[in-house]
Amino acid sequence: MDSLYLWLVPSLIIFSILARSIYRLYFHPLSKFPGPKLAAITHLFEFYYDVVQDGMFLWEIEKMHEKYGPIVRINPRELHIKDPHYYDQIYVSGGKKRNKDPHFVPLFAAPLSMITTVDHEHHRFRRGLLSNFFSKKSVANIALLIQSKVASLTDRFEQAYRDGTTVDLTAAFCALTGDIIFQYTFGESLDFLHDNNFKNDIRGSILELESVNHLNRFAPILIQLFQLMPSGIMSLFKPATAALLGEVTKKSQRALQSSDHQSSDKKDQTLLEALSSPTIPADERTLARLKEESMILLSGGTESPANALSVAAFHLYNDKSIIRKLREELQPVMPCAGDSVPLADLEQLPYLTGVVNEALRLSYGLVSRPPRVAPDEALTYGDFTIPPGTPVSTSSYFMNTDPTIFPNPESFNPERWILAKERGENLTRFMASFGKGSRACIGINLGYAELYYTIAAMARRFDFELCETTEDNIRVVRDRGLPFSKDGHWRVKAKVSKIYH
Repeated sequence: MDSLYLWLVPSLIIFSILARSIYRLYFHPLSKFPGPKLAAITHLFEFYYDVVQDGMFLWEIEKMHEKYGPIVRINPRELHIKDPHYYDQIYVSGGKKRNKDPHFVPLFAAPLSMITTVDHEHHRFRRGLLSNFFSKKSVANIALLIQSKVASLTDRFEQAYRDGTTVDLTAAFCALTGDIIFQYTFGESLDFLHDNNFKNDIRGSILELESVNHLNRFAPILIQLFQLMPSGIMSLFKPATAALLGEVTKKSQRALQSSDHQSSDKKDQTLLEALSSPTIPADERTLARLKEESMILLSGGTESPANALSVAAFHLYNDKSIIRKLREELQPVMPCAGDSVPLADLEQLPYLTGVVNEALRLSYGLVSRPPRVAPDEALTYGDFTIPPGTPVSTSSYFMNTDPTIFPNPESFNPERWILAKERGENLTRFMASFGKGSRACIGINLGYAELYYTIAAMARRFDFELCETTEDNIRVVRDRGLPFSKDGHWRVKAKVSKIYH
């Protein structure tokens, strides 16, 4: 009898796997879509490239498109479409519903946050709590905060010039954007910009957590285990995360305790105060949710804009013709190098706008594909009808480097935006660094403001000589949510060679 069980159990497992594989290949609603048979049969195909090979599935998807065409089945339940003209159908705005894929959101390790909210209406409610803070008007109202942090950054560059030291510009940019988003979220600063090495627990936390992003997708129970980890043990394995989470926890507890005494005047309200307002349903203002939403706001508001600034800095000082043209354009509106210029005036400068857009285009924002689900609507692509409830995705990498939209896409070319505008073309329609539609990055206006102010201040005031930095340091070769270079996180290092007064 024992030997019968020993034979029966593995036989049932093998039969189950075979039956499921046959169903997925021949009877599944996606069985008619092109793609590798192994990818259609098992998620282990994706697991191998993203977990074992450390973020390489994006390039395997690229190979699939080269072989099978613009629409491919990349795993048993998801389609990927590589067509810049279809992007707005996947990431649609207006009244059309697009849910997130519950199998993909564990990438962010924050199940209670807005970015991982699956349901369209629930996401709309959560986004509504914060959307006013990131409107064009609200960002204009914190111009002094942004400008003061940029001034602190330029002070550090001047000190580096006097000392003759090399500056890790990416770390400096992370300190800048981290200080801005932390103060906007909590009403106070951790002064990353004043640390000698730009030490930044937000960036440190991102570095510590991103190595397991894709593993979280396949084993979301790891997120729960991480959340149950005692702070002392977390400090040993992930010190920056533990330190940042400690700060966030204290501030979230304080906000909840004082929420009943909040002023009705929303003018000076912080993001955390908005999230903990007593007008919000109790199940939406728990300590756990405040912590997770705050951590996502901090990480999203730090690394992506800093990556874009790193791309801009590299190309400005690697190609002297770019910095020369930009400086010539800035000279009339910034006669003195330290002048403060209204954001609206900077946005009118075509070459500066081209630099900002190229920096965003080649930094990609999140490079991981974000699947969307049309729960009640069958989508059509060419001769294919996509069944309702099917996750469909594309990546900002494919959008931002599509050669039919951006010829010579690897080239940093600010003029492409000027020429497109002269032709009446709207290239920003095809740039996906902030996403699109109802789920687009809520911080888009803040991100643009940080880039305009910082790039203008640097270009008008400093010359840099790049050190130990090549284009490979800002070229994406791995997908860990954010783009990674061959050496890991992007990094640009330089020395200040001249100051303009």
